[in-house]
Amino acid sequence: MVDTLQDRFVKKSAPLLIIFSLSLSLSLSFRIKVLGTVGEPINPEAWWWYYSVVGEGKCSIVDTYWQTETGGHAITNLSGVTPMKPGSCTLPFFGFDAVILDSQTGIELAKAGDVGEDINGVLAFKQPWPSMARTCLGDHDRYLTTYMKPYPGYYFTGDGCRKDSDGYIWITGRVDDVLNVSGHRIGTAELESALVAHPAVAQAAVVGFPHDIKGQGICCYTTLTVEYSDHFASENRDQYEALVKQLRHSIRTSIGPFATPDLIVSLV
Repeated sequence: MVDTLQDRFVKKSAPLLIIFSLSLSLSLSFRIKVLGTVGEPINPEAWWWYYSVVGEGKCSIVDTYWQTETGGHAITNLSGVTPMKPGSCTLPFFGFDAVILDSQTGIELAKAGDVGEDINGVLAFKQPWPSMARTCLGDHDRYLTTYMKPYPGYYFTGDGCRKDSDGYIWITGRVDDVLNVSGHRIGTAELESALVAHPAVAQAAVVGFPHDIKGQGICCYTTLTVEYSDHFASENRDQYEALVKQLRHSIRTSIGPFATPDLIVSLV
C-alpha cells in the first residue's frame, strides 16, 4: 500500500480509516501535498493526527461534505485558499446555497458563511444545482417525501449542523442519530467528538437505549489507543474506573451535565 501511494500527490481517506490508523499509532509518510477526508464528520483529534503525522504539518486537508444525491462536493474548503478548522467542512462549494433551518419550525436561521452568532439547526439547500438528484428510480414520491417535503422550498439533507461565528459549517450528524435525553436533543457525533478529545480514546461510537426516567439513556463504546490499552491490560481495575470518570467529566464539561453517559464500555 505504501509503495502504491508513494508517488501520488493527493491522498483521500475516510475518517474511519484515519481513526483506525490513529488507534494503531502508525506514522506514515508519503510524498503528498493535499490530504482529503470524506464520509462521517472527522473529529478534531483525528484531524490533528492526520495533519501532523500523515501530512507532517505541510499538507492542506480538504474536508468535504457531500452526498450521492448532491452529485459532488457541496461544502468544502479549497486547498491553499480557505483557512482550515479541524472538524469543520468550512464553506459551501460554488453553486450551493446552504442554509441552516430551525428543525421544528423550518424557519431559515442563517446562511452558511454568515458572520455572527453560533447557530444550531438542520442543513438544507435553498436553490437547485446542476448535479442534484431529481428522483428515486421507480419511486418519485419517496424522493419528494425524503428531500423536498420536510421543509417546503428547500432540499433537506437529513443532517444537523452548527454555523460558527465565522460562518463555517460543522456537521453534527444525521438527525435520525439524535438522542432525546430528558427532553434534550443530543447528536451522537457531538458526544463521540467529546470522547475522542481525550488522549486515551482512539475512536468512539454512541447509541441510545430505553430508559424508564430519561426516555433514552446514553451508552458509549470506546476503543483505547495502544498505549492505554496495553496499560489497562496489566494494571488494576481501579485505574480503569478512574479513566471512565475522566471520560464522563469530559462530556459534562464540553456539552453539559444532561449529556453524561449512563454507560461507557471500553475495549481494552
